[in-house]
Amino acid sequence: MGRARTLAQVYRHFGEVDAAGTSPLYERVAVALSESDEALRAIEAAPARKRHPPVVLAALHDLALAGRVPALAAAYAAADGDAAAHAAIDTLLRMTDSVVAIAVRRQPQTFDTGRCAVLYPAVAEAARRVGADAVGLIDVGCSAGLDLHVDRVGITYSNGQHLGDPSSPVQLSSSIVGGRPVPTRAVPEVVARVGVDPDPVDVTDTDDARWLRACVWPGLPERLASLDAAMALAATAPPLLLRGDAVDVLPDAFARVPADALPVVTTTWALSHLPLESRLRFLHRVGDAAAGRVVAWVSAEGVGVAPAIPTLGDRRASGHSTIGLAVLDRSALHAEAIGRCWSRGRLLAWLADP
Repeated sequence: MGRARTLAQVYRHFGEVDAAGTSPLYERVAVALSESDEALRAIEAAPARKRHPPVVLAALHDLALAGRVPALAAAYAAADGDAAAHAAIDTLLRMTDSVVAIAVRRQPQTFDTGRCAVLYPAVAEAARRVGADAVGLIDVGCSAGLDLHVDRVGITYSNGQHLGDPSSPVQLSSSIVGGRPVPTRAVPEVVARVGVDPDPVDVTDTDDARWLRACVWPGLPERLASLDAAMALAATAPPLLLRGDAVDVLPDAFARVPADALPVVTTTWALSHLPLESRLRFLHRVGDAAAGRVVAWVSAEGVGVAPAIPTLGDRRASGHSTIGLAVLDRSALHAEAIGRCWSRGRLLAWLADP
């Protein structure tokens, strides 16, 4: 009973706080699940770490998108919260094993278009500092590797600046905070795109692509359209996806970048999932690669999360993230905080000198 009450509180909080104002459908469904003892018992059939609302609700959504739960799909399409809540509970009771199987096999995915608005000027700055005419991108925690196509998107900033490809089917926007503009340099030729993730998602695989769509909360058509455009773009030149722990797989990733290109490792809110020891090992692994070539690391992480990146005196959990740039050349490490960002890149303050 104690576990059921705790789980009920988790789902009620998700509905009334996390989903409120963003997805009325998920708000109604989550609260309904919190009030159903039978539904909570079904959710408890999953391992403890797989009972959280984002993964269970995405598993239900995946079944709906696959055509296996027509009632839930119809309720979502009609934006009928009461019908969606009824169908979600019914699905959990009738198809507990199917829901649990998806939850166990999958990781919840987030799609934040703002990442590229941060990565584009930072990658271009890394190439400028090294004098590189070509780069090889290595995205750690890449999920589907959508950020590996940062050079192929178009970005409009609130101050009127434009970066990237104005004809790209993927068009992003970001608001500039403060008076300093972002650099207008272009990302040089990208000759390698390598993603590293414990559970990478292949956008050319039907089931994987459906899972990414399932992780978009229902009732958010613009976000779904952005995801579909990004997946279509990535599918035209699929990146190489390496499965495994970043520390273990990084040497293989560096080996995939041609010797005459600058390897640029990118981490966007990926290191926060790792303990400090693993984050330090990650930095050491990047340093190992720099023993024979110059390497750059671009990060967008919470304040104090990325080792060696200055915090600028900001407090941890201050509500924004630090944009870091580290250049490693043999025994030399030059690390700098080149900006701050909020809302996963939707707001950006550039700090580095031109």
